[in-house]
Amino acid sequence: MMMRPDGGPIAKSCYEQECGVRCEQVLLHKLHKANKKMKIKEGPMHRSNILSVNLTEEFYSELTKSYIEGNLTGNSTGGFKINYFLNQSLNFLTVFMLLVTMVSLGCTMEISKIKKHLLKPKGVAIALVAQFCIMPVTAFSLAKILQMDSIKAVTVLICGCCPGGNLSNIFSLALKGDMNLSIVMTTCSSIVALGMMPLLLFALCQGFSGIENAVPYVGITTTLVLTLIPCSVGILINYYKPKYAPVVTKTGLVVLLLCTILVSILSGMAVKSVIWMIFMPDVVAVAALLPLIGFALGYVMSAVCQLDPQWCRTISMETGCQNIQLCTAILKVAFPPEVIGPMFLFPLIYIMFQCAEALVLTLCFRCYQIVKTPAEGTGPYQCVNIKQEEVKGNC
Repeated sequence: MMMRPDGGPIAKSCYEQECGVRCEQVLLHKLHKANKKMKIKEGPMHRSNILSVNLTEEFYSELTKSYIEGNLTGNSTGGFKINYFLNQSLNFLTVFMLLVTMVSLGCTMEISKIKKHLLKPKGVAIALVAQFCIMPVTAFSLAKILQMDSIKAVTVLICGCCPGGNLSNIFSLALKGDMNLSIVMTTCSSIVALGMMPLLLFALCQGFSGIENAVPYVGITTTLVLTLIPCSVGILINYYKPKYAPVVTKTGLVVLLLCTILVSILSGMAVKSVIWMIFMPDVVAVAALLPLIGFALGYVMSAVCQLDPQWCRTISMETGCQNIQLCTAILKVAFPPEVIGPMFLFPLIYIMFQCAEALVLTLCFRCYQIVKTPAEGTGPYQCVNIKQEEVKGNC
């Protein structure tokens, strides 16, 4: 609301009131029309929207309020639209990136190693508890503490409830973790997410008014099922044609990198007028704190359970590293652009902080190892052994 020089509020003019009413009518019409359209056309891949979004009246009201305030302050984000061709291109690329990621992940899995960890499931069980307890609860807590609006809260909760991503395998290797455990954990979390992700979202969304029925649970489940197919293809390639598995993995990484660059450019073009929304202080704070808390609590939980330090580092990475490709696909594909707006880019902000923090932790670990190794080599027992060898040499 505008203020007078003496600090008192200025009453809205008739023009502003009329604009507010018109904005509300336009937004409600567009959102009701989009919701109705998506309910009628419930194809599994219709306009890549994997099934319908059921928005409540409270959700409509909050979006309308944001829309009206944006128009009156000159920072309008309401009526957010993306060019049809650009929108379809982004939908295709996000789904394609997800498929490539899951095929590459499948090619790194070996059935014998999976069996070995499943026969001794302590590490995997603790990792799953950390993944589906620490991250969702942290996401919920941050959204509540920062008093996020409905759209931001849904985005953060979806990101927090996603399974572990394949970046955890890379950082586990950098931290000298157990690669076999990391790969098995990523596989198991992707499978368990089929039931846990919709369940967690349903439970946590009850804490935010207006979004209890706004999450496309069926669409998310469908997306998760579709991710298991390319993952299974990758496992079969590694099992029947193991010599092709490294080629597929390397090719997948190159394709994924190129697609990421392309998606970033197209997304920037699509949301250039409202891109400031994803750099709001609360959004940036969540993107920075969520992975960091995941890394820290994942390690603490593993240490409390008296796991090997190598396993602790692996579970730490697995907990903090989310499947960003899956999160992006759900946000971009399962929600209409009018609803999610530029917040479908939140995973890109998250992955920047996730990688930066993981790299800092890796650097700290490597420095610790460099400092620790000479210190261990100059212990009293080693000095005695060196002197004994010198005496024997003189003799």
